[in-house]
Amino acid sequence: MDGSFQTTTASVACDLRPAVQRILDVQTEAGAIPWFEDGPWDPWNHTESAMALCAAGELSAATKAFDYLAEQQRSDGAWFGEYGNALPMVDRDYISREKAPAFLDSNFCAYPAVGIAHYFKATGDLARTRAWWPMVQRALDFVLSLQRADGTICWSGEALGTDEEDALLAGNASILKSLECGLYLAELLQDPQTHWQRASNLLRHALQETPERFDRRKTGARFAMDWYYPVLAGALDLPTARAQIFERWETFVTNDPACRCVSDEPWITVAETAELVLALLAIDERDRAADLFTQVQTYHDEDGAFWMGWQTEEEIFWPREKPSWTQAAVILAADALDGSSAASRVLTHSLI
Repeated sequence: MDGSFQTTTASVACDLRPAVQRILDVQTEAGAIPWFEDGPWDPWNHTESAMALCAAGELSAATKAFDYLAEQQRSDGAWFGEYGNALPMVDRDYISREKAPAFLDSNFCAYPAVGIAHYFKATGDLARTRAWWPMVQRALDFVLSLQRADGTICWSGEALGTDEEDALLAGNASILKSLECGLYLAELLQDPQTHWQRASNLLRHALQETPERFDRRKTGARFAMDWYYPVLAGALDLPTARAQIFERWETFVTNDPACRCVSDEPWITVAETAELVLALLAIDERDRAADLFTQVQTYHDEDGAFWMGWQTEEEIFWPREKPSWTQAAVILAADALDGSSAASRVLTHSLI
Protein backbone atom coordinates (compact mmCIF):
# COMPACT_ATOMS: atom_id res chain seq x y z
CA MET A 1 0.00 0.00 0.00
CA ASP A 2 1.17 3.50 -0.61
CA GLY A 3 1.94 6.03 2.09
CA SER A 4 -1.66 7.26 2.35
CA PHE A 5 -2.96 3.70 2.93
CA GLN A 6 -5.87 4.55 0.67
CA THR A 7 -6.84 1.83 -1.76
CA THR A 8 -8.08 3.04 -5.11
CA THR A 9 -9.17 0.13 -7.30
CA ALA A 10 -12.76 -0.26 -8.45
CA SER A 11 -13.38 -3.02 -5.90
CA VAL A 12 -11.70 -1.38 -2.91
CA ALA A 13 -11.86 2.30 -2.06
CA CYS A 14 -11.24 3.18 1.56
CA ASP A 15 -8.77 4.93 3.81
CA LEU A 16 -7.11 2.32 6.00
CA ARG A 17 -4.83 4.68 7.88
CA PRO A 18 -7.11 4.82 10.97
CA ALA A 19 -7.06 1.02 11.19
CA VAL A 20 -3.28 0.98 10.88
CA GLN A 21 -2.99 3.70 13.50
CA ARG A 22 -5.23 1.75 15.86
CA ILE A 23 -2.79 -1.19 15.77
CA LEU A 24 0.17 1.15 16.31
CA ASP A 25 -1.61 2.75 19.26
CA VAL A 26 -2.22 -0.65 20.88
CA GLN A 27 1.33 -1.94 20.35
CA THR A 28 3.46 -1.72 23.48
CA GLU A 29 6.96 -0.32 23.72
CA ALA A 30 8.27 -3.88 23.96
CA GLY A 31 6.58 -4.79 20.68
CA ALA A 32 3.60 -6.79 21.92
CA ILE A 33 0.26 -6.23 20.18
CA PRO A 34 -2.54 -7.16 22.59
CA TRP A 35 -6.21 -7.14 21.65
CA PHE A 36 -6.59 -3.63 23.02
CA GLU A 37 -5.02 -1.45 25.72
CA ASP A 38 -4.51 -3.54 28.90
CA GLY A 39 -6.12 -6.46 27.10
CA PRO A 40 -5.16 -10.09 26.43
CA TRP A 41 -2.26 -11.15 24.22
CA ASP A 42 -1.84 -14.25 22.10
CA PRO A 43 0.66 -15.10 19.34
CA TRP A 44 -2.00 -15.67 16.64
CA ASN A 45 -3.66 -12.26 16.82
CA HIS A 46 -0.31 -10.59 17.49
CA THR A 47 1.04 -12.15 14.29
CA GLU A 48 -2.00 -11.15 12.25
CA SER A 49 -1.59 -7.57 13.42
CA ALA A 50 2.11 -7.62 12.55
CA MET A 51 1.24 -8.88 9.07
CA ALA A 52 -1.19 -6.01 8.61
CA LEU A 53 1.48 -3.52 9.67
CA CYS A 54 3.85 -5.07 7.17
CA ALA A 55 1.27 -4.89 4.36
CA ALA A 56 0.70 -1.22 5.24
CA GLY A 57 4.40 -0.41 5.03
CA GLU A 58 4.95 -0.03 8.79
CA LEU A 59 8.02 -2.25 8.66
CA SER A 60 9.69 -0.96 11.82
CA ALA A 61 6.64 -1.77 13.94
CA ALA A 62 6.17 -5.14 12.21
CA THR A 63 9.82 -6.07 12.79
CA LYS A 64 9.51 -5.08 16.43
CA ALA A 65 6.47 -7.33 16.75
CA PHE A 66 8.26 -10.35 15.28
CA ASP A 67 11.33 -9.70 17.43
CA TYR A 68 9.00 -9.69 20.45
CA LEU A 69 7.69 -13.10 19.45
CA ALA A 70 11.22 -14.49 19.26
CA GLU A 71 12.10 -13.03 22.64
CA GLN A 72 8.99 -14.42 24.34
CA GLN A 73 9.12 -17.95 22.92
CA ARG A 74 9.45 -20.72 25.49
CA SER A 75 12.26 -23.24 25.30
CA ASP A 76 9.81 -25.88 24.04
CA GLY A 77 8.85 -23.66 21.09
CA ALA A 78 5.45 -22.60 22.42
CA TRP A 79 3.85 -19.42 23.71
CA PHE A 80 1.12 -19.04 26.27
CA GLY A 81 -1.83 -17.46 24.49
CA GLU A 82 -4.47 -15.64 26.50
CA TYR A 83 -8.09 -16.44 25.60
CA GLY A 84 -9.77 -13.07 25.37
CA ASN A 85 -13.02 -14.70 24.28
CA ALA A 86 -13.27 -16.20 27.77
CA LEU A 87 -13.35 -12.79 29.44
CA PRO A 88 -16.67 -11.52 30.81
CA MET A 89 -18.26 -8.22 29.91
CA VAL A 90 -17.55 -5.64 32.59
CA ASP A 91 -20.81 -3.93 31.65
CA ARG A 92 -23.14 -3.85 28.65
CA ASP A 93 -20.55 -2.47 26.27
CA TYR A 94 -16.99 -3.32 27.31
CA ILE A 95 -14.90 -6.46 27.80
CA SER A 96 -13.24 -6.90 31.18
CA ARG A 97 -9.54 -6.04 31.47
CA GLU A 98 -8.93 -8.82 34.01
CA LYS A 99 -6.33 -11.48 33.29
CA ALA A 100 -7.54 -13.96 30.68
CA PRO A 101 -6.91 -17.71 30.98
CA ALA A 102 -3.88 -18.80 28.98
CA PHE A 103 -3.07 -22.05 27.19
CA LEU A 104 -0.40 -23.56 24.96
CA ASP A 105 -2.78 -23.41 22.01
CA SER A 106 -1.50 -25.35 18.98
CA ASN A 107 -3.05 -23.05 16.39
CA PHE A 108 -1.80 -19.94 18.18
CA CYS A 109 1.72 -21.37 18.29
CA ALA A 110 1.73 -22.40 14.62
CA TYR A 111 0.65 -19.08 13.14
CA PRO A 112 3.95 -17.15 13.41
CA ALA A 113 5.14 -19.29 10.48
CA VAL A 114 2.54 -17.53 8.33
CA GLY A 115 3.69 -14.16 9.63
CA ILE A 116 7.35 -14.75 8.79
CA ALA A 117 6.54 -16.07 5.31
CA HIS A 118 4.32 -13.02 4.77
CA TYR A 119 7.11 -10.70 5.95
CA PHE A 120 9.57 -12.21 3.47
CA LYS A 121 7.11 -12.00 0.57
CA ALA A 122 6.39 -8.37 1.44
CA THR A 123 9.97 -7.25 1.97
CA GLY A 124 12.38 -9.75 0.42
CA ASP A 125 14.46 -9.37 3.59
CA LEU A 126 16.28 -12.71 3.69
CA ALA A 127 18.55 -11.78 6.61
CA ARG A 128 15.69 -11.08 9.02
CA THR A 129 13.78 -14.11 7.76
CA ARG A 130 16.79 -16.28 8.46
CA ALA A 131 17.16 -14.79 11.95
CA TRP A 132 13.52 -15.71 12.76
CA TRP A 133 13.75 -19.17 11.20
CA PRO A 134 14.76 -20.99 14.43
CA MET A 135 11.64 -19.56 16.08
CA VAL A 136 9.48 -21.01 13.32
CA GLN A 137 11.22 -24.38 13.55
CA ARG A 138 10.74 -24.69 17.29
CA ALA A 139 7.13 -23.53 17.11
CA LEU A 140 6.03 -25.98 14.42
CA ASP A 141 7.90 -28.85 16.08
CA PHE A 142 6.01 -28.10 19.29
CA VAL A 143 2.71 -28.08 17.41
CA LEU A 144 3.47 -31.40 15.74
CA SER A 145 4.24 -32.96 19.11
CA LEU A 146 0.45 -32.69 19.62
CA GLN A 147 -0.45 -34.56 16.41
CA ARG A 148 -2.20 -37.92 16.66
CA ALA A 149 -1.64 -40.88 14.37
CA ASP A 150 -4.91 -40.04 12.57
CA GLY A 151 -3.46 -36.68 11.48
CA THR A 152 -5.48 -34.45 13.81
CA ILE A 153 -3.77 -32.02 16.18
CA CYS A 154 -4.92 -31.44 19.74
CA TRP A 155 -6.05 -27.89 20.48
CA SER A 156 -3.58 -27.36 23.35
CA GLY A 157 -0.63 -28.87 25.14
CA GLU A 158 -2.58 -28.98 28.39
CA ALA A 159 -5.48 -30.95 26.85
CA LEU A 160 -3.40 -33.71 25.26
CA GLY A 161 -4.22 -37.06 26.85
CA THR A 162 -7.03 -35.67 29.01
CA ASP A 163 -10.82 -35.56 28.80
CA GLU A 164 -10.45 -32.10 27.22
CA GLU A 165 -8.55 -33.40 24.20
CA ASP A 166 -10.13 -32.43 20.87
CA ALA A 167 -9.07 -31.34 17.39
CA LEU A 168 -10.71 -28.07 16.44
CA LEU A 169 -11.64 -27.83 12.78
CA ALA A 170 -10.83 -24.17 12.19
CA GLY A 171 -7.65 -24.43 14.26
CA ASN A 172 -6.41 -27.50 12.39
CA ALA A 173 -7.15 -25.88 9.03
CA SER A 174 -5.16 -22.84 10.13
CA ILE A 175 -2.30 -25.11 11.22
CA LEU A 176 -2.29 -26.63 7.73
CA LYS A 177 -1.67 -23.14 6.31
CA SER A 178 1.06 -22.60 8.89
CA LEU A 179 2.77 -25.83 7.82
CA GLU A 180 2.54 -24.70 4.18
CA CYS A 181 4.30 -21.47 5.10
CA GLY A 182 6.85 -23.33 7.18
CA LEU A 183 7.65 -25.60 4.24
CA TYR A 184 7.95 -22.57 1.98
CA LEU A 185 10.48 -21.05 4.38
CA ALA A 186 12.36 -24.35 4.69
CA GLU A 187 12.78 -24.49 0.91
CA LEU A 188 13.72 -20.81 0.74
CA LEU A 189 16.40 -21.26 3.40
CA GLN A 190 17.52 -24.68 2.09
CA ASP A 191 16.81 -26.36 5.41
CA PRO A 192 14.49 -29.29 4.58
CA GLN A 193 11.92 -30.33 7.18
CA THR A 194 10.63 -33.59 5.73
CA HIS A 195 8.70 -34.46 8.89
CA TRP A 196 6.62 -31.32 8.39
CA GLN A 197 5.63 -32.53 4.93
CA ARG A 198 4.56 -35.90 6.29
CA ALA A 199 2.58 -34.23 9.06
CA SER A 200 0.97 -31.85 6.59
CA ASN A 201 -0.08 -34.73 4.32
CA LEU A 202 -1.65 -36.55 7.27
CA LEU A 203 -3.49 -33.45 8.42
CA ARG A 204 -4.76 -32.62 4.92
CA HIS A 205 -6.05 -36.17 4.49
CA ALA A 206 -7.89 -35.95 7.79
CA LEU A 207 -9.48 -32.61 6.88
CA GLN A 208 -10.59 -33.90 3.50
CA GLU A 209 -11.56 -37.50 4.21
CA THR A 210 -12.41 -37.88 7.90
CA PRO A 211 -14.13 -34.71 9.12
CA GLU A 212 -15.73 -36.68 11.95
CA ARG A 213 -12.35 -36.75 13.69
CA PHE A 214 -12.65 -33.01 14.35
CA ASP A 215 -14.87 -31.21 16.83
CA ARG A 216 -15.54 -34.42 18.69
CA ARG A 217 -17.37 -32.51 21.43
CA LYS A 218 -19.74 -31.03 18.81
CA THR A 219 -19.23 -27.40 19.82
CA GLY A 220 -17.82 -25.90 16.63
CA ALA A 221 -20.43 -26.16 13.88
CA ARG A 222 -22.19 -22.97 14.94
CA PHE A 223 -19.02 -20.91 14.41
CA ALA A 224 -18.45 -19.29 11.04
CA MET A 225 -14.74 -20.07 11.26
CA ASP A 226 -15.44 -23.81 11.10
CA TRP A 227 -17.37 -23.14 7.91
CA TYR A 228 -14.93 -20.98 5.96
CA TYR A 229 -11.49 -21.70 7.43
CA PRO A 230 -10.89 -25.03 5.63
CA VAL A 231 -11.59 -23.08 2.43
CA LEU A 232 -9.38 -20.13 3.36
CA ALA A 233 -6.54 -22.43 4.39
CA GLY A 234 -6.59 -24.35 1.11
CA ALA A 235 -7.46 -27.64 2.77
CA LEU A 236 -10.08 -28.57 0.15
CA ASP A 237 -10.02 -28.90 -3.62
CA LEU A 238 -11.77 -26.09 -5.48
CA PRO A 239 -15.10 -27.82 -6.25
CA THR A 240 -15.42 -29.05 -2.66
CA ALA A 241 -14.46 -25.65 -1.27
CA ARG A 242 -17.03 -23.85 -3.41
CA ALA A 243 -19.74 -26.34 -2.44
CA GLN A 244 -18.93 -25.90 1.25
CA ILE A 245 -19.19 -22.10 1.06
CA PHE A 246 -22.49 -22.02 -0.80
CA GLU A 247 -24.10 -24.85 1.18
CA ARG A 248 -24.15 -22.73 4.35
CA TRP A 249 -24.05 -19.24 2.85
CA GLU A 250 -27.50 -18.28 4.07
CA THR A 251 -26.75 -19.66 7.53
CA PHE A 252 -23.94 -17.20 8.14
CA VAL A 253 -24.30 -14.31 5.69
CA THR A 254 -26.97 -11.72 6.40
CA ASN A 255 -28.79 -9.55 3.93
CA ASP A 256 -26.42 -6.64 4.67
CA PRO A 257 -24.30 -8.64 3.50
CA ALA A 258 -21.96 -9.48 6.36
CA CYS A 259 -20.88 -12.57 8.28
CA ARG A 260 -22.27 -13.72 11.62
CA CYS A 261 -19.72 -14.91 14.15
CA VAL A 262 -22.04 -17.76 15.14
CA SER A 263 -25.07 -19.06 13.29
CA ASP A 264 -27.56 -18.67 16.12
CA GLU A 265 -26.84 -15.11 17.29
CA PRO A 266 -27.79 -11.76 15.66
CA TRP A 267 -24.18 -10.60 15.72
CA ILE A 268 -22.16 -9.61 12.68
CA THR A 269 -18.41 -9.44 13.28
CA VAL A 270 -15.99 -7.42 11.21
CA ALA A 271 -13.08 -9.86 11.49
CA GLU A 272 -15.12 -12.87 10.36
CA THR A 273 -16.53 -10.87 7.46
CA ALA A 274 -13.04 -9.79 6.40
CA GLU A 275 -11.76 -13.38 6.64
CA LEU A 276 -14.72 -14.54 4.56
CA VAL A 277 -13.60 -11.99 1.95
CA LEU A 278 -10.27 -13.82 1.88
CA ALA A 279 -11.95 -17.22 1.64
CA LEU A 280 -14.03 -16.01 -1.30
CA LEU A 281 -10.94 -14.75 -3.08
CA ALA A 282 -9.39 -18.18 -2.58
CA ILE A 283 -12.24 -19.73 -4.61
CA ASP A 284 -12.30 -17.01 -7.28
CA GLU A 285 -15.49 -15.32 -6.02
CA ARG A 286 -14.15 -11.80 -6.34
CA ASP A 287 -17.47 -10.01 -6.84
CA ARG A 288 -18.96 -11.52 -3.69
CA ALA A 289 -15.77 -10.70 -1.83
CA ALA A 290 -15.92 -7.08 -2.96
CA ASP A 291 -19.59 -6.81 -1.90
CA LEU A 292 -18.72 -8.05 1.58
CA PHE A 293 -15.81 -5.68 1.85
CA THR A 294 -18.01 -2.75 0.88
CA GLN A 295 -20.28 -3.59 3.83
CA VAL A 296 -17.30 -3.93 6.21
CA GLN A 297 -16.44 -0.30 5.54
CA THR A 298 -19.62 0.84 7.29
CA TYR A 299 -18.63 -0.59 10.68
CA HIS A 300 -16.19 2.04 11.90
CA ASP A 301 -16.08 4.85 14.45
CA GLU A 302 -15.93 8.56 13.69
CA ASP A 303 -12.15 8.34 13.28
CA GLY A 304 -12.25 5.38 10.88
CA ALA A 305 -11.13 2.50 13.13
CA PHE A 306 -13.30 -0.61 12.93
CA TRP A 307 -15.63 -1.85 15.64
CA MET A 308 -15.60 -5.48 16.71
CA GLY A 309 -19.17 -6.12 15.57
CA TRP A 310 -22.76 -5.04 14.99
CA GLN A 311 -25.78 -6.40 16.86
CA THR A 312 -28.41 -6.66 14.14
CA GLU A 313 -31.52 -6.81 16.33
CA GLU A 314 -30.63 -3.90 18.61
CA GLU A 315 -28.80 -2.11 15.79
CA ILE A 316 -25.82 -1.12 17.92
CA PHE A 317 -22.06 -1.58 17.67
CA TRP A 318 -21.24 -4.29 20.21
CA PRO A 319 -19.03 -4.68 22.09
CA ARG A 320 -17.77 -1.12 21.91
CA GLU A 321 -14.26 -2.42 21.35
CA LYS A 322 -11.88 -1.96 18.42
CA PRO A 323 -9.46 -4.90 18.68
CA SER A 324 -6.13 -4.79 16.92
CA TRP A 325 -6.90 -8.02 15.10
CA THR A 326 -10.17 -6.63 13.75
CA GLN A 327 -8.20 -3.82 12.12
CA ALA A 328 -5.68 -6.35 10.86
CA ALA A 329 -8.29 -8.58 9.23
CA VAL A 330 -9.71 -5.62 7.31
CA ILE A 331 -6.27 -4.42 6.19
CA LEU A 332 -5.28 -7.90 4.99
CA ALA A 333 -8.59 -8.36 3.16
CA ALA A 334 -8.14 -4.99 1.46
CA ASP A 335 -4.61 -5.89 0.45
CA ALA A 336 -5.77 -9.22 -1.00
CA LEU A 337 -8.50 -7.47 -2.99
CA ASP A 338 -6.30 -4.62 -4.12
CA GLY A 339 -3.03 -6.49 -4.64
CA SER A 340 -1.12 -3.54 -3.20
CA SER A 341 1.65 -5.37 -1.35
CA ALA A 342 3.96 -8.09 -2.62
CA ALA A 343 2.44 -10.37 0.05
CA SER A 344 -1.18 -9.82 -1.01
CA ARG A 345 -1.68 -13.45 -2.14
CA VAL A 346 -0.11 -15.21 0.84
CA LEU A 347 -3.43 -15.85 2.60
CA THR A 348 -5.46 -16.71 -0.49
CA HIS A 349 -3.07 -18.85 -2.57
CA SER A 350 -0.60 -21.62 -1.85
CA LEU A 351 3.09 -20.74 -1.50
CA ILE A 352 4.26 -24.22 -2.49
